[in-house]
Amino acid sequence: MKGYLWPQQSQAGRAGGVAPTAGGDWETLAVDAVGNVIEFWGFKRNQGRVWALLYLRDVALTAAEIEKELELSKGGVSMLIRDLERWGVVLRVRVHGDAAWRYRAETELTKMVRRVIEEREFAFISHMRADLAEAHRLADADPSTPAEKKARLLKMERLAEATERALQLFLKTAKLDVTGMFDVFRGL
Repeated sequence: MKGYLWPQQSQAGRAGGVAPTAGGDWETLAVDAVGNVIEFWGFKRNQGRVWALLYLRDVALTAAEIEKELELSKGGVSMLIRDLERWGVVLRVRVHGDAAWRYRAETELTKMVRRVIEEREFAFISHMRADLAEAHRLADADPSTPAEKKARLLKMERLAEATERALQLFLKTAKLDVTGMFDVFRGL
């Protein structure tokens, strides 16, 4: 997993940051902070920056305005917006009398997180569970596999199942309960 080190100096005005605006350095810092967290979670840093800019501004911006504000290329913004729209994190809107598409941030955070989890995390968990099940099948078929290793593998499978259940519960209730995950390691 890729780590992230927070710079010691202020990120305001650094290359790739939000262009200075009436919002000042606080906006730059906030937009870049969201971008850093999104990157840490395995997404593209600029996906987080685009969403954060739109969320903080609370107005629909054109792709050209996003390009200018975040100092990104036209093609880069196009790809970022396409991904963010697919996840329902950014919405395409028309403003009366304006021919250009504009984009606004999804502001219902629980709804946004739910969509991303459905799109990305469930696919990941499903692949992981399939790989663990196959590993377990192969371990069971190999008479030289020690019982304690099979037991550890079984715990990994149970952890994956508990993770999937926690995500399903979150999607139903907007509450994330991970207590069952820790029971796996206590042998329950």
